[in-house]
Amino acid sequence: MRILHTADWHLGKRLDFFSRIQEQQDVLNEICEIADQEDVDVVLVAGDLFDTFSPPVDAIELLYSTLKRLTNNGKRPVIAIAGNHDSADRIDAPDPLARACGIIFVGYPNAQLNASATSQGFSITHTDKGFLELLLPRFNYPLRIIATPYANELRLKQYLGEGDDRDIKLHEILATHWHDLAARYCDVHGVNLLITHLYMMRRGGEMLEEPEGEKPLKIGNADLIYTDAIPSQIQYTALGHLHRHHQLGTASSPIVYSGSPLAYSFSEAGQEKKVILVDLAPNENAQYAQQRLHGGRTLVRKRFDDITTAVEWLQNNPNTLVELTMVSDTFMTSAELKSLQEAHDGIIHIIPIVQSSTSSLATEKPLADLEKDVKSLFVDYFQSRYGQQPNDELLSLFEEINGELDRSES
Repeated sequence: MRILHTADWHLGKRLDFFSRIQEQQDVLNEICEIADQEDVDVVLVAGDLFDTFSPPVDAIELLYSTLKRLTNNGKRPVIAIAGNHDSADRIDAPDPLARACGIIFVGYPNAQLNASATSQGFSITHTDKGFLELLLPRFNYPLRIIATPYANELRLKQYLGEGDDRDIKLHEILATHWHDLAARYCDVHGVNLLITHLYMMRRGGEMLEEPEGEKPLKIGNADLIYTDAIPSQIQYTALGHLHRHHQLGTASSPIVYSGSPLAYSFSEAGQEKKVILVDLAPNENAQYAQQRLHGGRTLVRKRFDDITTAVEWLQNNPNTLVELTMVSDTFMTSAELKSLQEAHDGIIHIIPIVQSSTSSLATEKPLADLEKDVKSLFVDYFQSRYGQQPNDELLSLFEEINGELDRSES
């Protein structure tokens, strides 16, 4: 049985002001093509389907159309769980219609689905709280899935109960819950998986870095789950939340963060993005491989000290999103800024660094002479702060702003 594992789509996410929806469409199209080319039997999407609780319409349409395509007209089950960016209610809402198409949504931890069958043949043969068993026509053995979507603090109180030691309770109760389900349902005569959206690490291992701009799950030791919570019967664990691929388990029982399909912050610049293909059979070790994704624009951090060189690089690298640092002895003029912006449509940030060797940047600063007019005070401040006089463009802009303030006060 071949499984495709992906996660952290973050549909609707923007990079500052820049929409990524076309890139997301391209890379999800690539994932659909991989699923078909590799003759995948089941698809797992381990949370953070959307980037916000209230995603834009184009993101919602992209999710449903992609999941529908991944089902191969209902022949291939697709299991998608909620992550910490998702509204559990929104994930659960389309479930009856989605189930008829071969899509199984799980929004809340401890959810129990209804047994059912699709017109194309695969069926949900048994369910329990946080568990489902599937039977696919191509196989004479079942697929068992323990599914634990992300739980925020409110959901944890409902699911785990009150307690002062919530960080300890979460690990212990999840471990007990998973082991109970595995003992009841996950024998050696089927394929056994766990899918969850949590911060997980090896006990005594290194702390894994959460993505820049991501809602953190690791706050102190709260919401921290150790890999020893996973039952021995589980052959493969599909994780979501971290945007870089990580393997936390053993070679025989992988515990894997697939990572996000796109780089969503400049801290992810240079990362290879992947989906995971897993081959499983009853009572055998999992075999998995990483399939690289090529969709989307590359995120790049570049630093230049010359406008001409920067413009040339920008023109030669159009399929990028750029955080551009410009180092100079003076502030950039509006003409220089315009030349950069016209050279590339994917500049997200321009960070100017003004170097100065003048002695006026000493730690002892002169007191302001409040008898001066406001323009002279601005010039003195600028000289004190940056070690040089403001250029004519800055002075003109200051006078324009100051004039607007004067008119509004009068």
